Order: sequence, then structure tokens, then C-alpha cells
Amino acid sequence: MLETRDLTIRFGGHVAVDHVSCAFAPGTLTAIVGPNGAGKTTYFNLISGQLPASEGQVLLGGEDITALPAPLRTRRGLGRAFQLTQLFPNLTVHENVRLAIQAREAGRGRGGLDLWRVWLDRRAWIDEAQDILAQVRLADKGAAHASSLPHGDQRKLEVALLIALDPKVFMFDEPTAGMSVDEVPVILDLIRALKSRQDCTILLVEHKMDVVRELSDRIIVLHNGALVADGEPAAVIASPVVQQAYLGMAAEEPA
Repeated sequence: MLETRDLTIRFGGHVAVDHVSCAFAPGTLTAIVGPNGAGKTTYFNLISGQLPASEGQVLLGGEDITALPAPLRTRRGLGRAFQLTQLFPNLTVHENVRLAIQAREAGRGRGGLDLWRVWLDRRAWIDEAQDILAQVRLADKGAAHASSLPHGDQRKLEVALLIALDPKVFMFDEPTAGMSVDEVPVILDLIRALKSRQDCTILLVEHKMDVVRELSDRIIVLHNGALVADGEPAAVIASPVVQQAYLGMAAEEPA
């Protein structure tokens, strides 16, 4: 579904992502971990088009999308949630989601000047937006402005926008950052539900290792922009090199 080949970016003399080659299959969740400054978010930015690559390629469904800007990558099926929420603050919660649905349908070439069809579509968009808000437990806040929501609810709303876009690839950059203990399970349940569909690819940058252990099928580890480990979660987490140098954890003593 998604592949990077020798993906690289340089800022002056600093190589922030260093020839990272990785393929991500449908129906899988890959966690991307590493210490602060390892290049995880930069790697995400290269994949989603927020940054141009110095070298290498990004392929989606076998198509080279390296030269495409971020909006066109979104239309091709790359969905991205950010560390800092990206919302329309002056629109209501419901309007935010409905706008994402309309953008999705416009990208698929659906629409036209038939007023009856436009009315029916609008009704369908309203109903779908309400259903998505129920999934993220914001159904009772549809009339509130996005800017008025507490941080945890803004995170939920951003996930709702991502669900509304219905991408082929879901990219979550620390989706539980800044959320209370009570709010985190909502986001994790949504990610589990997406994973159970088996028709999409999920990439997750996350520092909470309990979340990584529970959700991921695979872990890749970045350090100084380079890919240094890639494999099943148990094997990667158990590696003394990864524990000590890349995850900031002490190596576990043998039982």
C-alpha cells in the first residue's frame, strides 16, 4: 500500500531522515519509535508531503507520489493527524466533520449541479458526520465551535476528520499526546476499530510503549534519521540495543 525508498531529507549539513526504505502492507499497524530528534515526525512529513524529499521516493499503491503536494496526496488516500491539532476553529464541531466529508466526495469527483442531488448529498453528509461524531464520543458537542473544545476533545475531533476522509493510509502522530487517562481509551478504541477493518494501512508515532505493545503488528525504530530496527514488537522491544540506546529503557533482566 505504502512504500518509501531511500527517503532522505537534509537541512544544510544535517541529515534528518537518512535513506529510509520501508514498505507498509494493508491491514497492518506499524509503530514508529525512537528518542526525541530521531526523525519520526520528519519521516511522517516526508510521506504526507509537508516536506520535500532531498532524495528517494514515496509510493502509494505502486504510484510514485514523491512530487505531489500534500493536498493531492490526501486525495490519493494519505490521511494524516498531527501532534498539534489541525482544525477549523471558527466552525462548529459538526461543520468540521461535514467539510471533511464534502472534501472527500469532491476528491472522488462526486457532485454536480443537480439541486435535488445536492440536497440529498447534504442530508447524507449531515447524517454521516453525526455518526462519526458518535464514534468519537462527541455527538453531544456538534453545535460547539471547535475552538471552544478542551484539548482532549480537539484530539478526538481531529481523528473524526481523518475518519471522514476515509483514506487508504492512516498516519497518527502521537494521537494521545496531552490527553487525560480517561480520554486515551477512546482514541485507542478508534484505532483498534480501524485496524480490524483490514483494508487500510496504519502508521503510528507513539512514545507510550504500553500502547505500542498493544496495538502494533510491527515496530520500526529510527535513530539519527536512520532505520536501525524493524520487526515484530516482542523482538524489537526485547533487543538490548533498542531498549538502552533508542527507547531510553533499561534492558530487562532475564527471569
